Amino acid sequence: MAANEKLREKISHLPHRPGIYKFFDDEGIIYVGKAIDIRKRVSSYFNRSAQHNKKTLKLISKIKDIEFTIVDTEADAFLLENNLIKQYQPKYNILLKDGKTYPYICIVNERFPRVISTRNKINDGSRYFGPYPSGTTMHIVLDLIRTLYPLRTCTYNLSPENIAAGKFKVCLEYHIGNCKGPCEDLIDETTYNQYIAQIRNILSGNLSIAKTYFKERMAEAAADYQYEQAHRYKQKLDLLEDYQAKSTVVSNTLSNIDVFTITSNEKCAFVNYLKVMNGSIIQTQSLELHKKLDESDEELLATVIVQLRHEFESTSREIITNIELTLPLDNITITQPQIGDKRKLLNLSLKNAMYLRKEREGRQEQNKSLGEQRELRVLETLKKDLRLTELPRQIECFDNSNFQGDNPVASMVCFKNGKPSKKDYRHFHIKSVVGPNDFESMYEVVTRRYRRLLEEKQPLPQLIIIDGGKGQLSFAVQALKDLNLWGQIAIVGIAKRLEEIFYPGDKLPLYIDKKSESLKLIQRLRNEAHRFAITFHRSRRDAGTLKTELTDVKGIGPTTADALLQKFRSVKKLKELTLAELTEEVGQRKAQILYDYFRSSEEGSA
Repeated sequence: MAANEKLREKISHLPHRPGIYKFFDDEGIIYVGKAIDIRKRVSSYFNRSAQHNKKTLKLISKIKDIEFTIVDTEADAFLLENNLIKQYQPKYNILLKDGKTYPYICIVNERFPRVISTRNKINDGSRYFGPYPSGTTMHIVLDLIRTLYPLRTCTYNLSPENIAAGKFKVCLEYHIGNCKGPCEDLIDETTYNQYIAQIRNILSGNLSIAKTYFKERMAEAAADYQYEQAHRYKQKLDLLEDYQAKSTVVSNTLSNIDVFTITSNEKCAFVNYLKVMNGSIIQTQSLELHKKLDESDEELLATVIVQLRHEFESTSREIITNIELTLPLDNITITQPQIGDKRKLLNLSLKNAMYLRKEREGRQEQNKSLGEQRELRVLETLKKDLRLTELPRQIECFDNSNFQGDNPVASMVCFKNGKPSKKDYRHFHIKSVVGPNDFESMYEVVTRRYRRLLEEKQPLPQLIIIDGGKGQLSFAVQALKDLNLWGQIAIVGIAKRLEEIFYPGDKLPLYIDKKSESLKLIQRLRNEAHRFAITFHRSRRDAGTLKTELTDVKGIGPTTADALLQKFRSVKKLKELTLAELTEEVGQRKAQILYDYFRSSEEGSA
């Protein structure tokens, strides 16, 4: 059974139930999707009347197998899809990766916990806060915490047994007041853990508990006439007030809200996320997503919301967005506010997303402009080095390939404005030359190429490069003369050994500086033409070997051999077919002949 028929058979047995589906190629999972009805969704990919874009058609062409998992609800499918994408990172799914590792503040899971910065989240029971958009932002928060609370920074194992045994001594941090000395049992664990609880609240955006704590301590110290201690508490309270004032205050009426906005172009989407607690924006992140299958803004934003809420440990039950969106998640309200403080918050988020888009698109335009300037500079250098009369915006390079005189072929590659134009590449079967004659072969392919351009009234190149020495160059020149093109197109040859550039009629070669950009461009053309010719030659040689092997089998003629060659390309793939699959291709009689032949050849080689 052919691959497509196997897939159709499998699709016909898919369930009409909610769940996820996985597409596989020969190497593994390439796409994970969710569906309310698995069979309907998967069938839509293979519906011939469906108008799929090029990226989706490419995905479909790669599918070799399908698996599925049934779940109870659409919400379960939504969450399972997200988990599988993160686990397998399929090629055709959008992944939230931007090449950066953002910093976190970590409360380490240990006795007398440390509070540290890290870029790696480890599943060890520690509590992570973030990620922070920059190391500077993270360090501001970390410095505030270390100023407010005297925490240890050492990495000692402060188990009760080690402390009781007197294994550790206080360090300089204790003597300058930055640590209370838990290593010598100078602070009890309950008091230390109160500090940690307040730090958790601060990192979660809830400053009220810490502020109340310092106000109460300040009042108690003042009541006991400990004015210096009261002043120290007052300073810490001021630090908290100052930190809160520097946060972006939206409205005291807003509590726990997630804000997501998206804007996109044909290739990318730009998303901004704001996490709001107690009327202040406590975390923000902007992302650029590269589209894989021309996904809609709704699909992209749904994926981002689930992943970022998990990343930032959001428990908000309210999400506001700039597009209409439905998420199959319980107890979540999604709105698009039109007026009021929530609308202002939405506009702020959208402004950040638009700024990222403008900055990235501007950078792309700048890079494109710089690339065009560099390409123009290289072409100007090439024009000068080769003493050309016009800028070589279109360059074509020819190369021959044969193996001991068999299957002679040639290739032509075309560069436009210094870059490969692969749609203009051409392969040539050598038709008029008998035996391994590179000179005559070069004459033939140059003649055929430019006769066709003349007939079709296509633009001619400004420069032709011949991969070879004087002999091949002279035959190419003769071809141009016979076409009345001599003098209209510049032509040179490049010899491989010393990278010598030969001009028609000039006995002495030109040597271009090895570091020159123009020589590197010529070498790129020569190497690309050689690669293109060799690849074509190998495919023809392999095809010839396969066809010869098949036609040597009694009862298998050239027509059958050609048909099998066209579809399977190699004997190995043919040998893997079952008798039923061979029968489907060539009929019962010929299938039995081939099947017996392949089995006997395997036994003979054993």
